[in-house]
Amino acid sequence: MLKIIFYCYSRGIITSRSIEYACKTNIIVKALARDAEPDHDTIAHFISSQAEAVKGLFAQVLLKCYALGLIGGELFAIDGCKLPSNAAKEWSGARQRTCVRR
Repeated sequence: MLKIIFYCYSRGIITSRSIEYACKTNIIVKALARDAEPDHDTIAHFISSQAEAVKGLFAQVLLKCYALGLIGGELFAIDGCKLPSNAAKEWSGARQRTCVRR
């Protein structure tokens, strides 16, 4: 469940109903879920009941990524899509400028 939630959050999918839908339609989420399709109540209950543990684990993951040089304030990459970490208004919205394809 945690893999699904972290992946969905990293893709901007943050509501339990949206995560439920992703479990049914998104091939990557289906693979992470091993074809399980948890309903939104199960997802919401897991998130709310494990909130502190999830926050702690996510912080540990970020610290490990930082220690390995995967994040450093200039670039944030998920699945090979490199996104500049500059949150300035002139950088928002243009996918062509933010995603570098390999």
